[in-house]
Amino acid sequence: MIMETKILGLDKVKVDSLNQGLNGLLANFQIYYQNLRGLHWNIKGQSFFELHVKFEELYTDAQEKIDLIAERILTLHGNPLHTFEDYLKHSKVAVGKNVSNDREAVELVINSLTPLIELERELLIESADADDEGTNSMMSDFITEQEKTVWMLKAWLA
Repeated sequence: MIMETKILGLDKVKVDSLNQGLNGLLANFQIYYQNLRGLHWNIKGQSFFELHVKFEELYTDAQEKIDLIAERILTLHGNPLHTFEDYLKHSKVAVGKNVSNDREAVELVINSLTPLIELERELLIESADADDEGTNSMMSDFITEQEKTVWMLKAWLA
């Protein structure tokens, strides 16, 4: 039996490492997504209308990114995590529970995006080293969008 050393022309060892990182990102995105759903449902106060809509926009975007990450893992011949047990085990994003205050909600989003961006930066470096343009491009796009979101949310808090 011949051992496979390449996946899509990429070094299999590097791809396996990328898949581990992508699964970590997937787990963190799933917690972020659930936080956003909870914020969308539970927000109260004078900022209700604007934040209710914003949180829906953010969770819709997160849902799309979750799908892209899982599909990238599959493209790289990996297996995406898919249980809440795995998500909690591999996540750096804190679980937000019963958050209804506008400032606390926006701070939770910022504090959730921060570890996501950090993980994406690590994957950006690792994917560049592996010559994996697909993952690299995805991480670059995610980082650009999320940095802008963090800036806007911080401006809202000011």
